[in-house]
Amino acid sequence: MIAPRAALRTSVLLIASLAAPIRGAVPVDLTGLAPAGEIRVLHDPDKDLVTLEWPASESAAGPRASLTVNLAKDKPLLSRLAWQSAPAAAPAIIAENLAPLTVLTVGHRDLARNGWTVFFDKVHTRPSQRHPVRLAPAAAKVASTATRAHVVITGLSAETFAGRYELTVFAGSPLVLAEAVLSTPQNNRAILYDAGLVSPPGRVTGYSWIDPRLGPQAAPVDTPAGVRAARYRVAALEFPGGNVTVFPPPHRYLYPLDFADNFGFNWLGRHYDSSAPGDGVGIRQPPTGDNRFVPWVNAPPGTEQRLPVFYRFGPAAGTAEIDAVAAYTRRDCFAPLPGYKTFSSHYHVEHTLDLLARRKAAGHAAVPADLREPGFVRAFRAAGIDIVHLAEFHNSQTPKLATEPRLAQLRLLHAECARLSDGNFLLLPGEEPNVHLGGHWISFFPKPVLWVLNRPAGQPFVETNAAGESIYHVGSPADILALMQREQGLMWAAHARIKSSIGFPDNYRDTPFFRSPHYLGAAWKAMPADYSRDTLGWRVLDLLDDMNNWGADKRVLGEVDVFKVEPHSELYGHLNVNYLKLDRLPRFADGWQPVLDVLRRGEFFVTTGEVLAADTALVRGDGAAPRLAAQLTWTLPLAFAEIVAGDGTTTFRRRIDLSDTRAFGTRAFSGLLPDAPGLCWARLAVWDVAGNGAFSQPIPLP
Repeated sequence: MIAPRAALRTSVLLIASLAAPIRGAVPVDLTGLAPAGEIRVLHDPDKDLVTLEWPASESAAGPRASLTVNLAKDKPLLSRLAWQSAPAAAPAIIAENLAPLTVLTVGHRDLARNGWTVFFDKVHTRPSQRHPVRLAPAAAKVASTATRAHVVITGLSAETFAGRYELTVFAGSPLVLAEAVLSTPQNNRAILYDAGLVSPPGRVTGYSWIDPRLGPQAAPVDTPAGVRAARYRVAALEFPGGNVTVFPPPHRYLYPLDFADNFGFNWLGRHYDSSAPGDGVGIRQPPTGDNRFVPWVNAPPGTEQRLPVFYRFGPAAGTAEIDAVAAYTRRDCFAPLPGYKTFSSHYHVEHTLDLLARRKAAGHAAVPADLREPGFVRAFRAAGIDIVHLAEFHNSQTPKLATEPRLAQLRLLHAECARLSDGNFLLLPGEEPNVHLGGHWISFFPKPVLWVLNRPAGQPFVETNAAGESIYHVGSPADILALMQREQGLMWAAHARIKSSIGFPDNYRDTPFFRSPHYLGAAWKAMPADYSRDTLGWRVLDLLDDMNNWGADKRVLGEVDVFKVEPHSELYGHLNVNYLKLDRLPRFADGWQPVLDVLRRGEFFVTTGEVLAADTALVRGDGAAPRLAAQLTWTLPLAFAEIVAGDGTTTFRRRIDLSDTRAFGTRAFSGLLPDAPGLCWARLAVWDVAGNGAFSQPIPLP
């Protein structure tokens, strides 16, 4: 029976007091258990069973969950998932004898272009193999803190990969994190993985999910296994006593692509894989992606690739458990935060060129019905994004356009942004010009600006037309800097150090335009993918630290860099957003200089959405060591915070463990700076157990 909270500490103390591991057929080491905590650990060596029992809510009188792990060879690993609705209630079985399924797909990385920092690769066009990940338990170790417990099982293998299987449960939530941890000695490997849960026949009653176009769906138990597009990347396995949902980390799971279509990231049904026959649900990574550049996930030799999947279970039926999972991403929406507005950048929706082409074909200037409120605008509004900055005209012809065709495009872009903006949503013009500076870069002006990307011999830099409009022609870095100075614009590196920005902004770090305050810095995106990392986007975070150690005083804002966007797209998995310190949304007609001012001052933080780090500031008490403080809010339990600082040459880090946090919390955070002399800047980053995170901009240190 699942014990009430009052009995837990005694049980843990009793087990933890054993000086040596208890050894059955599979040795289990229990010496890492916390002497006092909320998770009860029971070991039955005769049956090779380890049971974890924990509170499934924040109430002491609330429900409790339990997970029994069967370490016996050739037995389903998850022997039982159970639920006790109240301390006096009898526990009810949700599911029994579930087999975790992991299939590793191994391909070959082309390392010739830029090593592991790669996007322009087509792994899907070269031979690859699918390998079932098999577990033959050799030994286990159970460790715990006050609010978490981990079961680590050795004996995992797939092809040349080998490692261990880990299970983690969290007090206060019926959440299980399952991770296959694998490493290979071989070089140039790129990987994908499918994962899920499979039940023996005769126990599952059906499957449920939410289709992006059709809404809640259900399927009978004998449904042949197949791919599903599902909202929130989650599907549920239904039993008479309740449901078990399976879902991935919302952002870390998806490898970067140009298009944010929902390519079917879930599977469900009977006999998905021969290595684990039965009725199951799970997650999958489509190997062909959008059939453009499909880089998969880096697996450098010797790195431990963590392949996570989450389970959440309970007695609810239908899509109720899916709704509970959706809360971890706030239903794929960015939460409103008083004093802040959400800003997202770098979208190649090409609405202007689409509208121009359709007007030409129709022979009139009316806006087609389906473009009066385009799908991308509806998708952004539904995601809680207040301000969207486009990156239009992303094609090789734009820099060559003569003045009149170029101005026609710009005028329509400006008019459509004005038409599609209102008091609650601001759509702003922007481009990725990619000429004159080196690498790819983004332009951003505080009002509509007319500029042509070429300057023939004898052409003035600026001229005024009969309507009094300034028309700019740019043909060099000096022209672009002069334009930014005159129009108070900003520019920054798009996808710095990767794609067509390999070597940038490093290669022009000493130029006048880079040193100018009109050069903001760079844009952050989780690219490339590497599951051995416990954070996202280290490529740009490292650049942020480097730039500030150069003395350049630069910022990094989040970018998304995808093409077509529709309400049914799998947009959230690719999304990040910038929370700008703004009390109100500017009106398009008045210009949006306050947006650029906030970016330039660094008064914003970047987040994948699940973690908010508001009001990050340097705190210096009387005689006390300086600290960084922030107000944190989160959904999934946090993993750690990191305070990063530099002295103008070297970057230092201080990691602060946050494993005492539960799901759905808030906290006033304060942490010491790294212990190093001569620090001149510092920033804060906070990450959760799924790799989601938020980070501040560097703060100058006196």
